Amino acid sequence: MKKILIILTSIILIGFLVSYGFRLYTKSHSPEATADFNKNGLKIHVDYCQPSKKNRKIFGELVPYGEIWRTGANEATEIEFSKEVNINGNSLKAGRYALFTIPNQNSWTIIFNKELGMWGAFSYKQENDVLRVEVTPSQQNDVLEVFTISFQEADNGADMILAWENTKVVVPIR
Repeated sequence: MKKILIILTSIILIGFLVSYGFRLYTKSHSPEATADFNKNGLKIHVDYCQPSKKNRKIFGELVPYGEIWRTGANEATEIEFSKEVNINGNSLKAGRYALFTIPNQNSWTIIFNKELGMWGAFSYKQENDVLRVEVTPSQQNDVLEVFTISFQEADNGADMILAWENTKVVVPIR
């Protein structure tokens, strides 16, 4: 019995070390980042990882059009709202959500999903979507090397900006 306990403990320890090492390795290529907005009682917090362009074509190739994307790298991006918000005309309750997107050339689907703690989009399930909204991307002259999520103050709320390569997507949050 003691031998089995030692073996099981060793397996668990090795699994933990491998998982931790993998996490450190991936974070070195796509570091963790946060984006925050806090104004007039509305607090928004985003946890995500920032992949880099590295001379690659991003949208339509590395991130294929028409397919679910974790909206960053590594773990699925997560967003938290302190109170109920209106996103592009649709109500979303206060809480924490996984943030996914489906990029296309002329429109993006922004997805708020109730399942948290996912690695990438591998275990994404559409039936866990709480809200989907459509927004229109715009093309920028400047090329952004690192994927970035930021907020810009807007009337009665904020615009969440997703930007990478020469693409910018604005998600109105009120």
